[in-house]
Amino acid sequence: MNGASREALTAARERLDALTDSSSVDAARLAEELAAVTALLHREPGLRRALTDPAQPADAKAALVQRLIGGQVGGATADLVSGIVRSRWSQSRDLVDALEELASLADLTAAQQAGSLDDVEDELFRFGRIVSSNTELRAALTDRTAGASAKSELLRRLLGGRAEPVTERLVTRLVTAPRGRSLEAGLESLSRLAAERRDRMVAVVTSAVPLSDGQKQRLGAALAKLYGRRMHLNLDVDPELVGGLRVQVGDEVVNGSVADRLDDAGRRMAS
Repeated sequence: MNGASREALTAARERLDALTDSSSVDAARLAEELAAVTALLHREPGLRRALTDPAQPADAKAALVQRLIGGQVGGATADLVSGIVRSRWSQSRDLVDALEELASLADLTAAQQAGSLDDVEDELFRFGRIVSSNTELRAALTDRTAGASAKSELLRRLLGGRAEPVTERLVTRLVTAPRGRSLEAGLESLSRLAAERRDRMVAVVTSAVPLSDGQKQRLGAALAKLYGRRMHLNLDVDPELVGGLRVQVGDEVVNGSVADRLDDAGRRMAS
């Protein structure tokens, strides 16, 4: 997102945080309802254009939201969406992207409130690794000819009772409504949002052998010092890895001159 849409999303996230800070708001229900509004606007391009038309008064757009969904969702959701459409959006698609992100953030907030956010982060990462290594599973989950109910049932069999309910909801929404994204990109986005929820960055660490608890702690501390933020480590093992350790933070692969800044941590890990 650029310009006005980025500012509108920032304001929307602040409104969501204020709502979910209240014990009277069910974050999981809010997530479900925001996802339903996202699906509606994705299906109805004329409606989303009307709600992002800069020529229309903000009050008129908010009133339209209340007429459309006021009786279909809870008051908190209707008020949140009404406030969001008052903002200026650069493109109509940006509004839908923002609502989808808010739905995911509300679910992640529900996980945080339940004390399961760490598990959700790890499960999203592991599921991504499973998908990338299983071409048949990926094909089944991304098959455009397969219905949403069939994909939901497949995910229920894979994740039901084995993963946190929030993980299952997030993955199911991504698979059944990808909205043009690849499965891998969607899972990466969800992992990023989960880390941001705890004000942490994500480092994908691939090692030739499993790291000990002490090594993980020292590496996490070194990366946190390097990047100036708390770091969540997603760990993977690749016996064929050359060099023993690969660390990726966002688009940056930690090696060469950057890795030199971690020499001290590396020497302590090897000892």
